[in-house]
Amino acid sequence: MSTSEANDRIFKALASPIRRAILDVLKDRPQTTGALCAEFPALDRCTVMQHLKVLEKADLVIGKRDGRERWNHLNPLPIKQIHDRWIGPYAARAVGMLQQIKGDLED
Repeated sequence: MSTSEANDRIFKALASPIRRAILDVLKDRPQTTGALCAEFPALDRCTVMQHLKVLEKADLVIGKRDGRERWNHLNPLPIKQIHDRWIGPYAARAVGMLQQIKGDLED
């Protein structure tokens, strides 16, 4: 898969408020699929699993089986790669400008 295809999958996954909410739940600790379903009572199990599938295809969630349970783990690396590519350079420039302002004010 090309980098462009991978980025498209990541942005598609992040476009959904439900999928972002799932990632928010997983950022604290891994969850079983059943526990995630309980976090979203307005959704049926099948819908939660479909969202998890999209997140897995984007490599944002890693699912691991442990007996009858399936544990879902957040994989933050794709988000970091997006940050490094699109946000990092602007943030570095902003920090540099703040340092310059601080220096100007101290003089």
